[in-house]
Amino acid sequence: QRGRYRQFMQCDIDILGEPSNLAEIELILATTTTLGKLGFKGFQIRINDRQILKAMAAYSGFAEESYDSVFITLDKMDKIGLDGVKAELLENGFAEESVDKYLKLFADLEQIETSNSKVEYLANTLEGVLDSEVHEGLLEIMDSVSTTKAADFDVDLYVTGSNSRMMSSEISTYLTGRYITFRIYTLSFEEYLTFKSKYSDI
Repeated sequence: QRGRYRQFMQCDIDILGEPSNLAEIELILATTTTLGKLGFKGFQIRINDRQILKAMAAYSGFAEESYDSVFITLDKMDKIGLDGVKAELLENGFAEESVDKYLKLFADLEQIETSNSKVEYLANTLEGVLDSEVHEGLLEIMDSVSTTKAADFDVDLYVTGSNSRMMSSEISTYLTGRYITFRIYTLSFEEYLTFKSKYSDI
């Protein structure tokens, strides 16, 4: 794509068959420990869960089938800010009441200093639409990572975007999260495109 770097370096760690949060904790600690030994310091780990985004959207009154469209706009938050996100959501035809209710959640989060308090705020505000296991899991991950870390970094909650995100004044990179389901296709890419065009409802 024009304007994007066409070369990048990727480092990958995989854990299979571990349903608990130990997988997330171990991956974050392995990555941050490695970066610490390489001399990086003062970076920040921002942890999120897509279930939070869905619960916030449901709480605000967005239809489930519109979530992907809402999240695409939401991912631009860092670039266009709350006002820009609001303008684009309204332009896309979403109800102003839902948009205002949704963005108020983000405005409220910005006023909360600690990550644990942010999680508790979301748990209380989204009670009934956010599974308690989600906020309990986030607290477990953040507390475990913070108390056992071997590098200089901070942990925070990040709810705009779809991946855990690592920020640094020296580097900028992304960590993807847990994948529950892998789709395995036995067709060639060309065959897959042909198949998908004919069976778009699959």
